Amino acid sequence: MSTGTTGVHERGENMEHLGTGIGWRPEIADETAELPGVDWVEVVAENICPGHLPPALQALRERGTTVVPHGVSLGLGGAERPDPGRLAALAERAEALRAPLVTEHIAFVRAGGPLTASPAMEAGHLLPVPRTRDALDVLCENVRIAQDALPVPLAVENIAALVNWPGEEMTEGQFLAQLVERTGVRLLIDVANLHTNHVNRNEDPATALDELPVEAIAYVHVAGGIERDGVWHDTHAHPVTRPVLDVLAALCARVTPPGVLLERDEDFPASGELAAELDAIRTVLKEAPPVPAPRRTGGGPAATTTTISTATAATATATTATVTPTTAARQRLAVGQTALLSALVAGTPAPEGFDRRRLLVQSRALAAKRASVVAKIAPELPDILGEDYRPGFLAYARHRPLHNGYRQDAMDFAVHLLADGRPTDPDARRRLTQWWRERAGSKPPGGPVNRLARAVRHALHRR
Repeated sequence: MSTGTTGVHERGENMEHLGTGIGWRPEIADETAELPGVDWVEVVAENICPGHLPPALQALRERGTTVVPHGVSLGLGGAERPDPGRLAALAERAEALRAPLVTEHIAFVRAGGPLTASPAMEAGHLLPVPRTRDALDVLCENVRIAQDALPVPLAVENIAALVNWPGEEMTEGQFLAQLVERTGVRLLIDVANLHTNHVNRNEDPATALDELPVEAIAYVHVAGGIERDGVWHDTHAHPVTRPVLDVLAALCARVTPPGVLLERDEDFPASGELAAELDAIRTVLKEAPPVPAPRRTGGGPAATTTTISTATAATATATTATVTPTTAARQRLAVGQTALLSALVAGTPAPEGFDRRRLLVQSRALAAKRASVVAKIAPELPDILGEDYRPGFLAYARHRPLHNGYRQDAMDFAVHLLADGRPTDPDARRRLTQWWRERAGSKPPGGPVNRLARAVRHALHRR
C-alpha cells in the first residue's frame, strides 16, 4: 500500500511511458486485439472481476499489453470519505492487472445520507464538484485516503459538465493545481472534457492548460461527442472532432504526455474507423512542436512549479498536515450536493443560483442514461415491454432516484409496473411477472420498495 504523499511522488517519477492506447470494451475486444500500434488499454474497473478476467483481456495482458483500471464509482469529490470496500476493490483490480497506476474522477456520484440526515441517492453519472475551498479541502483529504489505500499511484480526471455551481472561488486550472500541490496526485486530463466545458460553460481550454500543472499528467483521454441546441454532449459514441484534437495539440505544445488514450463506449464503429482515429491522435502527437524547456530559477537546475519530485512531495506533506476539512465543511458540501442531485433525479426545485434550463437538460440526460443502462443489464425488460419500455421507465424515474445500483433499479421498475397494473397486455404481464419472480427471492428485506414488492406478491398470489 502507499505510504503517503512522498511515496506517490517517488513512484510517479518512475512511471512508464504508456504510448497510444484505447479503452477496452467487450464489444470491441477482438478488434482491439488486432489494431496496429496499440501500446496499452484502459478498462472500467467496476466491470471486471479480478479472479475471472475476460479471456480476451487476459490474453492482452499475457502478451505484454499494459492494462490500467479506471474507476467510476469512488466519488472522490463527494462529501463523504471514500468507502473502504470500494477502495479495496480498486486496489485488488490494480494488483490483478499488474497495473502501473489506477485512475478515478474528480466528481461526486452520490449524495444524501448521514451528513444531511436524508435518503441516500445515486447519480448514475459523474457530477461536477464546486470549485470552492470547502470542496478542495474535502477532495484533498479524500484523495489522500485513496492514495494510502492503493498499491500504485493514483491519477484523477477532470470531468465534463453541463452546469456551473454558483459562487465558485477558483478556475478549473487553479483548482487542479492546488490539488496536485497539496496531495502529489497525478492527473488524467481529458481534452474532450476541456472542449465540452468550453462549449457548455464558456471556459477557455487554453486558459485551463496554462494554469494546469501539466508535468503532473499521467496520461490523456480523447473522445467524441456531439452538439445539440448549443449544448455539447460528451457521448463517447461519436467520432473525435477536430476541435478536440486541437485541444490535444495545444496540450502537446506545453508537455509531452506519457500516454494518450481513445475512449469509445457506444455505437462502436468498424475497426478501420477506430484505427483511423488512433492515427489522427498519433499525427497530433507527431506534429506537436518541441516542448519548451522548463523554467529555471536563478542559476540552478531546471525547475517548474509542478515538477514531480521528493522535494515537492515534502512540501505537499507539510502543507496538508495543517489543512484538513472540518466536519462543518463536509456538511456544507453535502447539503449543496444533495440539493443539486435531488433536483436532477428526484424532481425537487432547482437550488438557488443554478441555471434551471441547464439543470433540465442534465436531468433528462441522466434519466436517458439510466434507462439505457437498465436496458443493457436487463434486456428482457425492453423485450417484454416493447415501445412502452422507454417512456415507461422515464416516467418511473422522474421522481424515483437511483438506489443500490442498476440491477436493483431494474427490479424496482418491474415492481412499479406490476403494482400499477401494467403492462395491460396479459401475455406481457405474465412474462414480466415471471421475470420478476425468478429474480426477487422468497423474502425481500424491509424498506418501502420491498414493502411494495410484498404487496405485488400478495396480489399475484390472490390471482
